[in-house]
Amino acid sequence: MEDNGDPFIVRVGTFFMVMGLGAFVLFVTSDIADKADFDYLFIAMVLIFIGWSFRRKKAPPPSAGRFEYLRKMRENAKNKKAGKPKEKK
Repeated sequence: MEDNGDPFIVRVGTFFMVMGLGAFVLFVTSDIADKADFDYLFIAMVLIFIGWSFRRKKAPPPSAGRFEYLRKMRENAKNKKAGKPKEKK
């Protein structure tokens, strides 16, 4: 079995969020049919909240370092500016 690095609880959270979105779609379609069933909306909100609470346990992705060069240039400019004595006019 292939492991993509996500813990089991994060995958369960994703499942609950997808099911919540499905329940929300059912609510919208029932509203379009002029027979709004608010049970679907309540179920969608509960499932999305549970899924979100499980998903937020996921670790943030590592930095890609795309803007490392710009960050270093900015830090060097700050260091030069801070090290320079102030001139009197």
